[in-house]
Amino acid sequence: MTISQRPPTLIGWRLLALLYDFFPVLALWFVAAGVFTLLHGDGVRGGWLGALEFAVFWGIAGLYATRSWQRGGQTIGMRAWRLQVTDATGQPANLRALWRRYAIASVSLLCGGLGFCWAWLDRDGLTWHDRASGLRVRRVPP
Repeated sequence: MTISQRPPTLIGWRLLALLYDFFPVLALWFVAAGVFTLLHGDGVRGGWLGALEFAVFWGIAGLYATRSWQRGGQTIGMRAWRLQVTDATGQPANLRALWRRYAIASVSLLCGGLGFCWAWLDRDGLTWHDRASGLRVRRVPP
């Protein structure tokens, strides 16, 4: 069975993996927020410094995700549910496609998860970020 013939990964597993991954990312955000607080002397409340802090948080989450996907195709949450990101042929994905995947997934989350829900309507069970990046999430055998 080729990778394109395999059934799509259930959206529930993906969402559970995303929930698991929230916790290590949250820890990294706390470290970054601590650095911002040390440098600024107070919590960042808005303005250009608030926008910079938001961009740093987004970048930290992106580095966590893309670096994890690059080193074995799995984040910590994906390992728990035996999910793996590969290209359409089942090979490791390139960094450019991984960042595209992360950026489109971010937009999907900002749209209330619509890009994730799209997998229920898509003929191949793919999310927006799967389609845009040309990557696939597959369930690996135990």
